[in-house]
Amino acid sequence: MMSMDNIKIIFFDIDGTLIDINSRQITEKMMETLNRLKNKGIILCLSTGRGPLTLPHFEGWEPDVFLTFNGSYCYNRQQVIYRNPISTEDVNRIIKNAASINRPVSVAGIDRLVANGTDEDLTDYFAIAKLKVDISDEFEDVIAQKEIYQIMSGGCESEYPAFLQGVSCAKIAAWWDRAFDIVPADSGKGAGVKKVLEYYHLDPSEALAFGDGNNDIEMFQAVGTGVAMENASDELKAVAQDVCGHVAEDGIYYYCMSHGLL
Repeated sequence: MMSMDNIKIIFFDIDGTLIDINSRQITEKMMETLNRLKNKGIILCLSTGRGPLTLPHFEGWEPDVFLTFNGSYCYNRQQVIYRNPISTEDVNRIIKNAASINRPVSVAGIDRLVANGTDEDLTDYFAIAKLKVDISDEFEDVIAQKEIYQIMSGGCESEYPAFLQGVSCAKIAAWWDRAFDIVPADSGKGAGVKKVLEYYHLDPSEALAFGDGNNDIEMFQAVGTGVAMENASDELKAVAQDVCGHVAEDGIYYYCMSHGLL
């Protein structure tokens, strides 16, 4: 069994890791886990494809660090640690590409999340996070005036090349087979984790991460110990150092108990 005595920071994916996608709730045991870890002085970081506007509020627990937009915008309560928006040129190209295959998109800035339309895939993607797609007349103004960190669209893997046609510095981050996020090419949870570890002067060996999706692969590669949920993708399990129980069965709680973290 791996020793966890040196763990100083833990990164948690949200959907499918902290929160069961089916129940869309965090369990009491998971809340107890987070509070007990916090009381031990471990830095707790949310690491998610969601943006600041769409983070869930956990009654009775506040994360120390937020790694949002798949690592493109990282901050704590004191300051922004790292910011990496998509270039304006790429934003405009992606929106045109999407329109050419009849895919509406939603664009995310720090304080705005607006769409130029929706379809069943995008609507269902937002519903996973308990959100509605905001189709806005201000869409053009937002892309002209705001830094855009993420573009969300419905679409399956066969559509990815069409979205990225002629795009120079953006890539796709997906954890679901019907929709995805487009983020800066040099971003990803791994890049965000590195910036957060640098900020706190921590070594990867002092970092633990829990996740379930393919967008967690880079995060696992940037920490000393990556633990995949039982419900995780096969690709993530292949790079994980360990596997814990299912999100619906408080897998993280039992893992932390058995490894002396609680």
